[in-house]
Amino acid sequence: MDLRVPVSGDTGLHVRHWQGAVSPAFLLVHGLDSNARLWTPVAKRLSAAGHPVYAVDMRGHGDSDVPETGYDNATAAADLAAVLAAVGVTGAVVAGHSWGAHVALRLAAERPDLVAALALVEGGWVGPAEIHGVWKQFSAVLDSSFSLAGRALGGATLDGMRTYLRTLHPDWPEDSIEASLSSLRVGPDGSLTPRLSRAQRTALMRSLWDDTPDRWFPAVTMPLMLLAAFPPDNERWPPSIRTVVERNRASVSTARKALPHAQVREYVDSDHDLHAQRPEEVAEDLLHLARGLG
Repeated sequence: MDLRVPVSGDTGLHVRHWQGAVSPAFLLVHGLDSNARLWTPVAKRLSAAGHPVYAVDMRGHGDSDVPETGYDNATAAADLAAVLAAVGVTGAVVAGHSWGAHVALRLAAERPDLVAALALVEGGWVGPAEIHGVWKQFSAVLDSSFSLAGRALGGATLDGMRTYLRTLHPDWPEDSIEASLSSLRVGPDGSLTPRLSRAQRTALMRSLWDDTPDRWFPAVTMPLMLLAAFPPDNERWPPSIRTVVERNRASVSTARKALPHAQVREYVDSDHDLHAQRPEEVAEDLLHLARGLG
């Protein structure tokens, strides 16, 4: 079921909803340049267990509105609170992926009345400054990704991108492949472009840089789970990529000390999009977290 939920002014968010009667409800939050559909394989399993599930297209993503402003973590967390209020949910299990994990963390800290348990999937426990060192290096990721996207999408078709994604992610279920295509905008001439503009994406990345997770840790006392991917070693990685991977791995150990009440699930030989690649295991971990609420 598709819902449109007003969150502020004329801005409305698209929410994918699976019905259920078993408490608690789940709220699923995607990452930067992604969309709610990527949570579909996980959501189907949570719903099959009887739980209501809501997966949100954040502003500027998926089928949600694209206002000129509001591309920062504070607004994103407020948007999620507005969605939960609109659908009448409190005490949800909130799971966020990557950037969405940072937003979910802030929501849990600011509105603990709405969040009964929190799952951070490949994000939310370490800030980009600890991984990339300086803003210039982190912002270079933006420039590189836009350049690569321009070259990759130039002249591409949906069928071509579908084939490319199947080659890139041979172990992803078909639902996840189709969901990734929804992260792109299709022009009248069939051209493919990212949904976020450079300015919108830069604003989100700057907010992600400035809004460090550790500021919210003291307020997050509810049950917490960290789901971390450990990619297989690749001898062909350049030194810069290897450094980032090593720092990501070290951040899990640091998070264990900063968040001693957190459960940690380590996914070996996995990629960043755990919920797309290994939905059965992610869903089971989320159900385990929910069962712990009693």
